[in-house]
Amino acid sequence: MIGKLTGTLAEKNPPQVLVDCHGVGYEVDVPMSTFYNLPAAGEKVSLLTHFVVREDAQILYGFGSHDERQAFRELIKISGVGPRTALSVLSGMSVADIAQAVTAQDAGRLVKVPGIGKKTAERLLLELKGKFGADLGHPVGGGASDAQGDILQALVALGYSDKEAAASLKALPRDVGVSEGIKLALKALAK
Repeated sequence: MIGKLTGTLAEKNPPQVLVDCHGVGYEVDVPMSTFYNLPAAGEKVSLLTHFVVREDAQILYGFGSHDERQAFRELIKISGVGPRTALSVLSGMSVADIAQAVTAQDAGRLVKVPGIGKKTAERLLLELKGKFGADLGHPVGGGASDAQGDILQALVALGYSDKEAAASLKALPRDVGVSEGIKLALKALAK
């Protein structure tokens, strides 16, 4: 398995790049979030990778961060979601946005990604619930993060947008309880 490539960025043709590693060129498919953060051609680059072997192809997928690669791996575990769809999701949303959508169970955000319909979005939310661990932005378990997630869900259920709810959470103490957190967040949103 190829886990990481470090070499010279030879070509950039979205969504694929060519990385020259001591005379061997690797074609790597990357999400657009990684692509936009790549250096110019001819400069040194390092990508974390995921190698997919199929009957008709061997494809290398590259990522700029551990979180992106881990999210990709979680996405392709879901029935009906292949590497291309996972790459599309990561191109359309950041890992933090995906984690927020899963926490809030907001299918509307996923449907905005090209190639993701309502049923696929709902399946993604169902399958990913509880799987986005601390390494993907939202710890599973641990009272403070559970309380933060519950507060966010409550605010969204009350009609606030994800953006408003998330912004109000930033002002709350990390160890706040759910009921107290909701009260404090509502006071902050009322201003």
